[in-house]
Parts: sequence; structure tokens; C-alpha cells
Amino acid sequence: MPAEGSVAYQGSRNTLRSSVSRRLARAAHARNWVRAGAGERPTLALIKELLNPSIVVLALLFSAVLHDQPFTGPYRVLAVLAFILTIEVMGHPRLEPLDNAPRLLRDMRRVIFQWSCAVALLLLLGFMLKVSDVFSRKVLVTWFLATPVAILGAQIVARRAMSWLVRHGAITRRHVIVGGNELGCELERRLTEDPSQGLVLGFFDDRSLERLPGLGAGRLLGRFRDLADYVRSNGIHVIYICLPISAQPRIQALLEDLRDTTASIYFVPDLFAFDLIQARFGQVRGLPLVAICETPFCGLNGVIKRASDIVLTSIALLLTAPLMIGIAIAVRRSSPGPIFFRQRRYGLEGEEFQVYKFRTMTVCEDGAHIRQAQLDDPRTTRVGRFLRRTSLDELPQLFNVLEGTMSLVGPRPHAVAHNERYRRLVSGYMLRHKVRPGITGWAQVNGLRGETANLERMAQRVQFDLDYLRHWSLALDLRILVRTAYIVLRDRNAY
Repeated sequence: MPAEGSVAYQGSRNTLRSSVSRRLARAAHARNWVRAGAGERPTLALIKELLNPSIVVLALLFSAVLHDQPFTGPYRVLAVLAFILTIEVMGHPRLEPLDNAPRLLRDMRRVIFQWSCAVALLLLLGFMLKVSDVFSRKVLVTWFLATPVAILGAQIVARRAMSWLVRHGAITRRHVIVGGNELGCELERRLTEDPSQGLVLGFFDDRSLERLPGLGAGRLLGRFRDLADYVRSNGIHVIYICLPISAQPRIQALLEDLRDTTASIYFVPDLFAFDLIQARFGQVRGLPLVAICETPFCGLNGVIKRASDIVLTSIALLLTAPLMIGIAIAVRRSSPGPIFFRQRRYGLEGEEFQVYKFRTMTVCEDGAHIRQAQLDDPRTTRVGRFLRRTSLDELPQLFNVLEGTMSLVGPRPHAVAHNERYRRLVSGYMLRHKVRPGITGWAQVNGLRGETANLERMAQRVQFDLDYLRHWSLALDLRILVRTAYIVLRDRNAY
């Protein structure tokens, strides 16, 4: 059984990852993950960094002036908060040409979604601080509606200006790539998508063109020994070395040859060979490090995640308190037993904690062998069937979020007995515990709710959880919460 399950998991992994990547491409609109390129001019990098937040502040100023409101005091504080929040939520604008209507519609959806997330956070903050009455309703409504239009307009103008600059030779950054492998070809594709990066002239590799199927005709400029002369004679600005780490002697020889040039040199490590989770660069007292597997909630991200959990959970508890009292009374009267069901689960860093739920069954299993709930399970009470169908049995987990053992969004925690079984069968299973488990998660909004009837289904759930760790953003969390609410209201197959 374990061997067959492991083989089945490995056999489906590539297909599943492709599917997950397509879903994440649609879900990751909350953040532009590709930051400024390594060889990009500082001025262009600054424009990309400040374009969206500057438009947000200008739109607020315009809205205040339009409705004869002085732009002082609270409005200035709001402008600063919106500026900072926009940098975090919206990221950098993309400056590739808008060559078709679908791409324009895609960008429109992305901007509207990102701005909606920022507005929701600002409204929540205003509600918690009780300062919403300080601002004019007309100003805020005008600002909320005008901002996405202004951002889209500014991005279109920036893109057309960038295309004009490229056509007229104003952006003359010239790049070459050392290594015609898959990594080098992927780097060329990403550089070419953004004209502000400059022009990739071609590749250098000691292999013949026949052995480099990813390169088109005329893209191979020469062998490694020709690189330094080509860089000097053609005014190359940036060199990207895309060779494997095993080629260290060859890389050292190239660096020696290039000491007589003024080109910037970047080594692009082939990290695609690893199963990366939140890969990032760092240092320990000047010693450079590359993180291969890390939690997404380091530094400021951890503060943002925890703060959003506390704010949203506090609001949810205030709104659902009467409902939870009614459910508690119904559970108490439905059958003998406690109101709350407690079960040991693995949480952050694999530490055990007790998850809270309203009891929906006549049993409270928490031993070495636990049978998962099934369709028409005879152990489920009459009240329990309604609670499970509507997911109201999960409401007490809001207390788990407040005490810090869970998050609103994250990988769903499994019973300890199930963890001990699947950690031996599914590769990467325990990496889910790099973050706090969630009441809902990326896997659950993609059709993986309820019972994990077989190993393949558990492997799919784990893959979605790991991709959530790779691509986390606050806007992705908000999108998952919205989709969860929609699914709970529409799903009639829950049990």
C-alpha cells in the first residue's frame, strides 16, 4: 500500500503541479510577484515602485478637492496609510505591451481585485478605530470608484510611453545570457516580456546549436571564450550567467575574462531544480544565504498575517456570537455529550494543539485510529448534519485563531492519527506545518473539502497547500475567504 501510494503520487505530481500553477496564475492577482529586474535602471525601478501608490494618493486628493474638503489632518493620514498598503497589496505594474483585448481585461480584473482588497482593509481599520465618521462619504465613494480607473489609465500611458522609448532607442540596455539551457531560455522570456528591461541580444554556450533545442536560429552568439571580446566591442550592459553550480571552474574562468569589462554580472542559480518554498536571499553577518524552504511569514509579512487574523476574527465573533449561543443550546439538547468537540491536531512547526468544533456526532474520537466522517454517517446527529452541511460546526475555531494556534486561512489541520499515516506516504506532507493551520484553505476552495478517501486525494490537497505557501499574499487570503463564503452558501454536498 505505501509503495503503490507513493508511486501514484509521484506519477501525478507533474500534471497536478501544472494544474495548480494555472489556478494560482488566476488567484495571484493580489500581488505582482516579479519585482524589478536585476539589470533594470534605478529610475525605472523607482517608477514601477511608486506608480500605483502615487495614483492612489492623487485620486484621494482629487476626490477631496472635487467635494470641497480640505486635504488636511485625517485625509493626510489616510493618504499615508493607503500609500503603504498599496505597495504591499498591489505591487509593481506590468509594463509589457497590451497587444490584445484579453490581456487588457486580465489587467482590469487584477487592478479592480487588488484595489478592492485595499479598500476592504482600510474600511476594517476605520471600523476598528471608529474613525470612519471623520471622512466625507462622498469623498470616500468617489475615491473608491475613481482609483481603479485612474490606475488603469496611468498604466496604459506608462506602457505606451515605454513602447515609444524602446522604439526610439531611449532604452538601450543590452543583455547577453551565458548558458543556453532551460533556465537561460526562461530568463530570456521573462526579460523580453518587459521592454523596460532592455534587449537580450543572445546566448553564449560551448555546445552547438543542434544540442540547444530551446534556442532559435541566430540566438547563439558564440562560445564562452568569445564572451569577453563580444562584451567589449558591443557595449553590453548586463551579463547573466545561467550555468549549474557544478560548472564552478568554468564560471571562475569566465569571471576572470570579464574583469576587463564594465558590464554588470549576475549569477542566476538553477534553483528550479529544487522544490522551492518561499526561496529568498539573506545573510548572516555578511555571509550570503539562499533560503530553499522557508515560511512566508517572516518579518513584516508575519505581522500583517497575524494582525489581519485578529481584526477579522474579532469582527466575526461579534457578528456570530448570538448564532453560536443558539447552536450551543441546540447541540446540548440534541444528544448526550459535550457541546464542543476537541481533538488533537498538528499545528505550527508540528506542535500539537486542540482544535475546537461544535460536536456533530455521538462520538468524540481522538485516539490512534480515527474514522473520517462519511456521507450519511450514522454517528452524525440530526443537528450535526445541519451544522456540517452549513460548516457552522467550524465556528468555534475562531477562538483557536485568537489564541494563536490557528489562522483564518492556511492548510487545514488533520487529526494526529492521520498525520502520522500520511507523513510517511506523501512527499512534503509535513511542510504544511511551516505556517499555522487554517479554518479554510487554498485546497478547500479548489474542490478538496471533506473526506480524503484515498491517497491520491490527500496528495492533491498537500500540493495545493504547498503552493499556498509558495505564493502567499494578503490579497490571496482575502480571495480564499470570499470564495469560502460563496462555496458554503452554494454547496449542498457537504457532510
